[in-house]
Amino acid sequence: MKQCSLPVTAVRPVDLVVTEMAVVAFSDGRAILRETAPGVSVAEIVAATEAELVVPNDVREMPH
Repeated sequence: MKQCSLPVTAVRPVDLVVTEMAVVAFSDGRAILRETAPGVSVAEIVAATEAELVVPNDVREMPH
């Protein structure tokens, strides 16, 4: 999501999000794709994500 629609209740910003599709880290205001779920392509993750993702050349697949 580009913007959170729920009340913000954390003391500090989130630095890692793990979903059924991917692991995304946050650094310097950027969302960085770190891992994909088994069988999920980078293209599928980018298409399902509103936020602009930085996609490094070395994105790994999550272990099973």
